[in-house]
Amino acid sequence: MATRVGQQLGSYRLLRLLGRGGFAEVYLGEQVYLNTHAALKVLHVRLTDEQAPNFLQEARTIAHLEHPHIVPVLDYGVQEGTPYLVMRYAPHGNLRTAHPIGSVLPAETIVAYVKHVATALAYAHERHLIHRDIKPENMLLGSHRQVLLGDFGLAVVAHHSHPQELQPVVGTISYMAPEQLPD
Repeated sequence: MATRVGQQLGSYRLLRLLGRGGFAEVYLGEQVYLNTHAALKVLHVRLTDEQAPNFLQEARTIAHLEHPHIVPVLDYGVQEGTPYLVMRYAPHGNLRTAHPIGSVLPAETIVAYVKHVATALAYAHERHLIHRDIKPENMLLGSHRQVLLGDFGLAVVAHHSHPQELQPVVGTISYMAPEQLPD
């Protein structure tokens, strides 16, 4: 699969590929006027003119999440049918790469990580958002090594009138809540 390194989305030039998943690629980008870095999540889908407003509404919802342990969305857009999100760059990667399987961490580090993620999830749940893809790859380490919960792209707005079983099954199966597993 070809990368988009060197391309420009909005006012961001894509510098290097940071990661690739089933739904998107994430790049380190540079804001061309301010020379600041950001992470750009470029989705694999192409949106039609009719689909773009739905994506933009979902992006607005995610962008309004303001919490010290949630990766902030700085901007978003659709360029030639390609949707993208601009997020704060987390320079220390994610928990999976920072602490590979077999790593031994001090208890106080683990407790701090759990508190960061728990407060972020509580904040999102208070706003009726369900993350649906909690895993080490979506827990990023910020500039002060604080955990930042990212990838709210699979989040859904919880409606009391729509039972959980009517929502599509998405996420990483090995991290999925039992009630979300397909029958």
